[in-house]
Formats: sequence, structure tokens, C-alpha cells
Amino acid sequence: MRMIRRTFVATAVAATAALTAGTAFAQGKEVKIGYALAVNSHYGAAANAWAEGVEKGTNGAYKFKQFPASALGGERELIEGLQLGTVEAAIVSTGALSNFVPDVGVVDIPFLFRDTQHARAVMDGAFGQELLAKFQKRGLIALAWGEQGFRHLSNNKHAVNGVPDLKGLKIRVTENPVHITAFRTLGASPTPMSWPEVIGALQQGTIDGQENPISVLVSAKLWQVQKHLTLTSHVYAPMALIVSPSFWGSLNAAQKTAFTEAAKKGALASRAFVDNVEKKGVEEAKANGMKVVEKVDQTAFRTALEPAYKEYAKKFGQKTLDSITAVK
Repeated sequence: MRMIRRTFVATAVAATAALTAGTAFAQGKEVKIGYALAVNSHYGAAANAWAEGVEKGTNGAYKFKQFPASALGGERELIEGLQLGTVEAAIVSTGALSNFVPDVGVVDIPFLFRDTQHARAVMDGAFGQELLAKFQKRGLIALAWGEQGFRHLSNNKHAVNGVPDLKGLKIRVTENPVHITAFRTLGASPTPMSWPEVIGALQQGTIDGQENPISVLVSAKLWQVQKHLTLTSHVYAPMALIVSPSFWGSLNAAQKTAFTEAAKKGALASRAFVDNVEKKGVEEAKANGMKVVEKVDQTAFRTALEPAYKEYAKKFGQKTLDSITAVK
């Protein structure tokens, strides 16, 4: 009788342990991911696809917990969190990344990319992949290049039809030396500022305008705080899908593959989102009262930027710039 009872207890304990283990596995290990904008943005599209791919690829062993809309801080704080290991994953723009991985700044040079097809070919090709590899020495593991689209200019003062109209405008730029140099050269007053501060600064008149892709303008409903939009397409804006080195080191080879392949799906999801929003985003801005200048003389902008281009060539190397423009 005693033997039967012991066997029953042992079986019950084993069953309970198995059930507990199964429940823990079903829940999956939590992966905190942060990004700047709302869930209904290109950031959110990338995060959702990445999360879905990871959950499937790891058979539920890992599940993302999303912190959108700068809930974990601005992009600088997110990157520092990745380096420290307090954040497992993030999607971050190159605007902030160039302060941590200086070579990334080259993609922020104005009018470097001819169009979206050219930009994607560069980022998907050898140059883009080599750039991702440089993150590791800076305490970051970058897995894929997502996309925000081309940046455009908005402001509350007046329509910007050409370079002279930029004179004296206080334009919020990312905390990025390449962007700062460009707008200073164009005669504006560039004001570096973290994204979470931008809406308030526009409302208070601390800054006159900002520059961002249509995907950001629509997600943030910038027409609520901006009157004029000029489609300058002055800078192509990628974003990187990144994980913390300490978290990466805890994964086995199969899990690393799952995270990487899922990140690539996230990157494609961001591009699809951008393609869709750019078709209708300008019309949405107009419908919400923004006055839109749809064409500018980009040659005039490039000519005005010649002094800046000389600085960029010294900083990044003319061969690097030529290798990018040579991509078909």
C-alpha cells in the first residue's frame, strides 16, 4: 500500500512538473522591443512581422513584448539599453545610430540615393550587409535594414519652394552630424532634438518645422502641428532591426537563425507599409489642411550643398560615396 502511495505521489509530482514546464514554454521567454512611433506605423509593421516570425521560428520559446511610442525612451536611450542589455530588441533610425556607429552616417547624405529602388539595392547588397557587420564592435547586433522612406520638410512659417525659403527656419533634425551640416549649409537653423520632444516643441513654437518621411508624418498626424509640407525627398531613411549582444549570446545557433530570418521579414513588412502609405499619405495631409509643394528643383539643392559634400567626402571617403552611387 505504501509503495502504491509513493508511486502515485511521484507520478503526480512528475505530471505537475511537466505541466508547469509546458506552461512556461507555452508562454515563451519575454523579449522587450522598443521603437519610436505607434503600433500603426512602419515601425509597428516591422515589429509585428518580426515578432510573429520569431514565435514561429522558435516554436513559441520567445515572444515579443512591444513598447511602442518611445515607451522605453528616445532612440538614444534605446540604443544605450541594447548596449547595456536592459532592452533585448529595438528598431532604430539611422538618425540616432550614427552617434554610435559613425559609418552609418554615410546613408544620411542628402540626395545620395537616386530613388527607392537604388536605396534598397544598396542596403540589400554588399555595402548594406558590411554596414550591419560593423555594429558588433559598437556593442550592437544588427540583423536587417528596414525602411522609413525619403525625408521631406514641413514647417509653420511659409511654403518652401526652394533653397532661399529655408533661410532662418528653425528645423528640428535628428541628433546626427550629417543632417545638422546639411541644413546649416542650406541656410536653416538646425535644432537637434529627440523625437519624443518634437510635437511639444512644434506646438510651443520652439521650432518652426521638422523633416521626416511621409510614413512618420501620417503616423504622428503632423498636420495637427504643421501647416506646410514640401516634398523634397532630400534623404533616404533606413532603420535597423537590432538585438542586444547579451541577449544574442544567450541564443543557440538555431534560435539566432530564427531571429535573423524573422528580422528580414520585419524589414520587408516596413517597406510594404511605406510603399502603401506614400501612395495615399500626401493626399491625407492635404485633406487635413496641409499646403503641399510637390516639386522642388533638386539640382538647386545639390548645388547649395556643395560645401557639405566636400565635408562628407573627407569624413566617409570619396570612394565610398562613389561605390554607393555606382550601384544599379
